[in-house]
Amino acid sequence: MSETGLVVARFRRHVHVEGTDGERYLCRLQGRRLRPVAGDRVSWRRETDGSATVQAVLPRSSALKRIDARGRPETIAAHLSQLVIVLAHHPAPDWFLLDRYLAAGVLADLNNTIVFNKVDLTDTLPSALRLYETLGYPVLAVSAHEGTGLEPLQAAMAGERSVMIGQSGVGKSSLINVLMGDALQKVGALSEKALKGRHTTTTAVLHRLPVDGELIDSPGVRDYAPFIAHTREVQRGFRELCVRSPDCRFDNCSHLVEPGCAVRTAVTEGEISPLRYESFRRLYELTEAFQTRRG
Repeated sequence: MSETGLVVARFRRHVHVEGTDGERYLCRLQGRRLRPVAGDRVSWRRETDGSATVQAVLPRSSALKRIDARGRPETIAAHLSQLVIVLAHHPAPDWFLLDRYLAAGVLADLNNTIVFNKVDLTDTLPSALRLYETLGYPVLAVSAHEGTGLEPLQAAMAGERSVMIGQSGVGKSSLINVLMGDALQKVGALSEKALKGRHTTTTAVLHRLPVDGELIDSPGVRDYAPFIAHTREVQRGFRELCVRSPDCRFDNCSHLVEPGCAVRTAVTEGEISPLRYESFRRLYELTEAFQTRRG
């Protein structure tokens, strides 16, 4: 008899499914085409030999996707409500990567929160962060090492299902350790016990935060580009461009070469950041290249 469950961990060939009884079951996948990810609701069944099998992935309300090497969409996590994007003084912020993360969140109708970690190592935040605050993105300054600034972050994650993403070395794992505390050790012990002797690599884990909310830790999003099916959708990831685009001469303006482009005029007049416009242009061209590759 089939049951409904929540995928709380994804491994290479198995998933951990949390049943309606609150217990976790290690499940194999029924067929190679099944691609459940952390956060998915699935239909699964218990087998007579004591094992368990995921039969189907139920419809998703939201999903964070990236482009794979062939230009196809690859889902990272499902049923999300927020992206938590981690930056730090070192390594230096990659603003184009930040803009790609933000665009992905906007296109997926998710909240975006920017977290600047390691504030104990610097006296000032990058001035560029003020631009993102003026665009309406919350910016939180924290130190996982010293435990400072965590209360606003915990409040921002309360009641949300978040994915935490960022460049390598920004301290994402340290932040997760601090936010989870002893609960993280318990999750690790459960996974180790269930997978003993299987040599299985974890690809994503859903954690329940001690206070409130859920956090999905998914590796493989450090060098990230969102999957965007058509170039015309790219501008939706940049809210300031959407404000000005209705004033363009042409309804299908790409904001790259057309005459009478209100977006490029706004860049020239200093109303749109040239760096943000450059991020838009690069993401547009990247999307166009992958769109061509897919045919």
